[in-house]
Amino acid sequence: MAFMQPAKRVAIIQGEHAVVTQPDTVITTLLGSCIAVCLHDPVSHVGGMNHFLLGEPGRGQTVAAADMNRYGLHAMELLINAMMQRGASRLRLTAQIFGGGNIQAAFGPIGTKNAEFALRFLKTEGIPVGQTNVGGTQARKVEFRAWEGVASCTLVAQAPPVRAVIPPRPPAGNDVELFG
Repeated sequence: MAFMQPAKRVAIIQGEHAVVTQPDTVITTLLGSCIAVCLHDPVSHVGGMNHFLLGEPGRGQTVAAADMNRYGLHAMELLINAMMQRGASRLRLTAQIFGGGNIQAAFGPIGTKNAEFALRFLKTEGIPVGQTNVGGTQARKVEFRAWEGVASCTLVAQAPPVRAVIPPRPPAGNDVELFG
């Protein structure tokens, strides 16, 4: 689904969230194995999106307070609370989930685990989930018109390989080359 050009774009990155209460504003992000959850209250027209790296810290793992927003467990609460402060009702929230790609084999099924966390969290909180676009091996670009609660997710083709640029070798010896 293509959107008309919005008046304002709000881009978020890993560990961030944004809440929007005005029409013609789109929240955007790019995802690999990370997850973005888009939440919407259709009555108050409050919508928001987060972008988190991992579902929750491992057992016994100590996480610095500054790094907590990179985890879904904390990121979800931050987003829900920010929306409620802007007039949303937790009882009216609906969700859409994107990302969770298993982009690099070296990281194992981290994207799958992230998506499972998001679905489990929303089920536990009683927040119904609509559109989901998770898994696979490609990155995604997500655009969310928070006022309407409409999201667009586009798979991003793999970037072309970077070619090394080898600078030309200087002339051998102590020769000087003059240009005229």
